[in-house]
Amino acid sequence: MPATPSDSLPPAFARLGWSNLSAQLSEQIALAAAPLVAVLLLGAGAAETGLLQTVQTLPFLLLALPAGVLADRMARRRLMAGSEALRAVSLLAVLALLAGGMLDLPMLAALGFIGAIGTVCYSVAAPALLPSMVPRHQLGEANRWLELARSTAYAGGPALGGAIVGWAGAPTAYVIATVLSLLAAMLLASLREELPASRPPRRHLLREVSEGAYFVLAHPLLRPILVTAIFFNAAWFVLQAIYVAYAIQNLGLTAAGVGVTLGIYGAGMIIGALLAPRLMRRLSLGTMIVLGPLAGLLAALIMLATLWLPSGIVAGASFFLFGAGPILWTITTTTLRQAVTPISMLGRVSALVLTATFGARPIGAALGALVAARSGVAACLVLAALGFLAQFLVIMSSQVPRLDTLPEAA
Repeated sequence: MPATPSDSLPPAFARLGWSNLSAQLSEQIALAAAPLVAVLLLGAGAAETGLLQTVQTLPFLLLALPAGVLADRMARRRLMAGSEALRAVSLLAVLALLAGGMLDLPMLAALGFIGAIGTVCYSVAAPALLPSMVPRHQLGEANRWLELARSTAYAGGPALGGAIVGWAGAPTAYVIATVLSLLAAMLLASLREELPASRPPRRHLLREVSEGAYFVLAHPLLRPILVTAIFFNAAWFVLQAIYVAYAIQNLGLTAAGVGVTLGIYGAGMIIGALLAPRLMRRLSLGTMIVLGPLAGLLAALIMLATLWLPSGIVAGASFFLFGAGPILWTITTTTLRQAVTPISMLGRVSALVLTATFGARPIGAALGALVAARSGVAACLVLAALGFLAQFLVIMSSQVPRLDTLPEAA
């Protein structure tokens, strides 16, 4: 991301932004390289690569809540820098085992699990750190830059990782990922963080976690946002579970064509993030938030239409909306969460949102696989559309659409 001028976002935010971009690219390159290493070097099949992906995502479900407690107990900058250092260590270990010819699938999965711990801690602490660095009225712009960096990494990282493995070999991909991770840690180490004068006393882990959960579930704005996100992620992964097979078998796309449609999703994320400032100046906060669920519903209906109009172009239009709308949702709901949550609870609240949304993903994927096996892919598209309809109805029936500007913190 470009350096931020001194009359807009604080200069320190540029270091956080570059750190975020480096960390996201490191993660995406490593995630792309791991299954390629498993298949090409370790002889893994579909079941083994599926297990590898499962292990690499488990920390989001198992450790996000404890990470949120840590983010509220210690300096968030230090937690983020330490998490990036942990990821760099795991990447270096894979590199060393590759060089020595000692890497096997269990080791690759275990090191992927360790690296994902760093991702979880970084993802939880970053939204909690931001309000201490950026004035309240600039939170939306700051979140936009962070999401633009994430979108760029999601759009280009997997392709870059695959290209590096194909052209220069897996070790080169892991070297680049390690360097990016270390760069992210170094940028964070140079940040100064303003800590509160006093912190609440440490209590039992479960009590602190339940305090954050109660705050979200009792809040009239955060609760419907959380429920909407759960429905969205479950429905999205119902679609994700069957899309590749559906695109090839029903839409007549080649592997390259499937890759293009998925790339359009990343392009939608980037364009949505770029358009966000103009939309923020013209629309109320509540309308901005609703755009995400609305775009998701429209995208699901367009994908459903491919049952009667099988076309890669139509599928691409669907994926564009899936990228552009939800990125506006992420920017605006993150800003709202930061504005209404006491800073001493931001880590736990962010962790709860992360856990709930990531927890919905395997449920959606399992539903997609089950429904496809029993009733076919058409039923999956219908189920996904119903899920996106539900998330739209949840947010529209709440107080969120009536928001004009950011409310005050609790």
